[in-house]
Amino acid sequence: MKALKFKLYAHKRNRYLKRSLNAAGVIYNHAIALHKRYYRIWGQHLSCAKLQKHLAKLRKRNRFWQLVGSQAVQDICQRIEKGYQRFFKDHKKGARPPNFKKVKKYKSLTLKQAGYKFLGGNRLKIGKRVYQFWNSRAIEGIVKTLTIKRTPLGELFVSVVVENIAEPTIKAETSRIAGFDFGLKTFLTCSEGFKIESPQFLKQSLNKVRSASKQLSKKLKGSQGRKKARLDLVRQYEKIFNCRRDWFWKLAHQLTNRFDVLCFESLNLKGMQGLWGRKVSELAFGEFLQILEWVALKKGKSVVYIDRWYPSSKTCYHCGHVLESLDLEVRRWRCPSCQVENDRDGNAALNIKRVGSSTLGVGDVRQAVPAISA
Repeated sequence: MKALKFKLYAHKRNRYLKRSLNAAGVIYNHAIALHKRYYRIWGQHLSCAKLQKHLAKLRKRNRFWQLVGSQAVQDICQRIEKGYQRFFKDHKKGARPPNFKKVKKYKSLTLKQAGYKFLGGNRLKIGKRVYQFWNSRAIEGIVKTLTIKRTPLGELFVSVVVENIAEPTIKAETSRIAGFDFGLKTFLTCSEGFKIESPQFLKQSLNKVRSASKQLSKKLKGSQGRKKARLDLVRQYEKIFNCRRDWFWKLAHQLTNRFDVLCFESLNLKGMQGLWGRKVSELAFGEFLQILEWVALKKGKSVVYIDRWYPSSKTCYHCGHVLESLDLEVRRWRCPSCQVENDRDGNAALNIKRVGSSTLGVGDVRQAVPAISA
């Protein structure tokens, strides 16, 4: 499976797709209300099959709901069911059940076997209307689903999931293994002796973000000026997101071209975010790992994770001596056993490489990752 993302041309007919997304948001909120009412009356979870059957009857009597296809309504029910199953499984870890959403901010609508048709070139028929999209790459394989997505700016994208793509396997054998240590000041420290600094796109644009946020707070609620100010703030954040993601893709290709096995420490990023807040959010290390796993899978490389509780920073790489404690402020320390002076991040990267390479036979290697696209 692979997901391909295309942007729709801006056109006045796009308002029909936005109305369909609004209708999907109304159906979603109605389904959530039914779940809550069913539990309040019967004390049980409303099954997905019962919900789909009930919504199908309501849809026949509501013309606005008919803007959303029957299979798309089924997909909405399945999304809610997955959300509740995730809540039942991880509620002790802080997971929350699905809740109501603002209709105008409802993001996506999925069409499965029916409701769309590719007419060739850059033309796509959704429902009874034809739309044009930026045909940046060929769609090869069997199209399984088509998802219409709306951004906070109001732009529309289509995400196409295809299977059975005959892609040449790119596998450059370098027989090299590297360990990487993630840090707040230095994005990645490699066991090969080099460091990768993060461009920190949010920090570079922080003044513009603050200015746009300040202008938004001055506008009267419900006015056209407030709508324009909100879109300006959204543009600033979207630019930061796109720049960061572009840098992640380029870095992932550079690392996978240079190394065959990449070793990392499995970190508790949510816990780190609670301690250091915006610094961890700005670096977006979890998003980078997701992209790196996809690129590595495509090129036949491996991403290995070691246990988060392994004392990589406190263990001397040269003799194996483990310190009792090591404050975060200490960036260099001398081993009391072998008297070798260690750089904190460099020593951790070497230990991550050693432990990661030793687990290759055991198999903490990611063999499959979710389909994402550049």
